[in-house]
Amino acid sequence: MKKLLFFLILLLVVGYLVWRWWNSGTAEGRGEDLVFNRIWIDRMPKSETDQVHVFAAITEEPVGIFDHTSRWQGAWELFRWEPRGDGQIELLYPQSKGRERASYRAWKCNENKFDLCLELSGATHGARRYFSQKEWEIGTATARTLPRRIEQLLPAP
Repeated sequence: MKKLLFFLILLLVVGYLVWRWWNSGTAEGRGEDLVFNRIWIDRMPKSETDQVHVFAAITEEPVGIFDHTSRWQGAWELFRWEPRGDGQIELLYPQSKGRERASYRAWKCNENKFDLCLELSGATHGARRYFSQKEWEIGTATARTLPRRIEQLLPAP
């Protein structure tokens, strides 16, 4: 009887540890508090004509942008987004009527003179790896003002 009780307790402990490991990929564990309301770029531009990928998603009005830009030329597409609560967001592109699910993971880092790192997978737009700095928070923005706000916050090369 003691062996059976010990086995059941051991099984419960192992089950709990497996459950904790399985749920460690939740949105909070994937950096939800870092992803939104800030500018992300794939690398620092080297000149005024060097094009970089920019990603931003704001929570005040659930919109975002994928931008491929230099100081003088760029192409962008706005999207609406819906949270999925598991480190994923649904991206809805109003212009093309496209839809896709993207996964994200953001964390504090110290790479290439950046403070934050972001991996974004599943999106057909933009880059897969982005970087940001603590000062690059967007603040209040809307779909109409987001492209201009990004332009103001991005550093001059």
